[in-house]
Amino acid sequence: MGKRDDLIEQYASDLKNKCGMDPDMDLLTKVTIGCGPAIYDADASTVASSQESELETVKNNFLIKKLGLADGPELMEAINSVVEAYGKSERNKYRAVVYYMLTKHFGKESVYG
Repeated sequence: MGKRDDLIEQYASDLKNKCGMDPDMDLLTKVTIGCGPAIYDADASTVASSQESELETVKNNFLIKKLGLADGPELMEAINSVVEAYGKSERNKYRAVVYYMLTKHFGKESVYG
């Protein structure tokens, strides 16, 4: 298995054990690939959920640009609910896991079709 496969396994484990979700491995793989080289960078691979600027980046670059959603208060509410589900005290919130959960939340799996 390659490094990406190892990371996908880690993300699946987080979804099961920390978020209480049974991951769709095909979608999780596509979301992970969509994150590009960021998954290999220690800083870029995680979402600093305590930083407002980081959450704005997730909203603008992922929800609006990637998923094609219209800006509105529900976007930040969704991000906050995902952070809550992952566990506020969880230090490493992997970007691919957060993006996966947001994709599922908005029913935008077709973006990765």
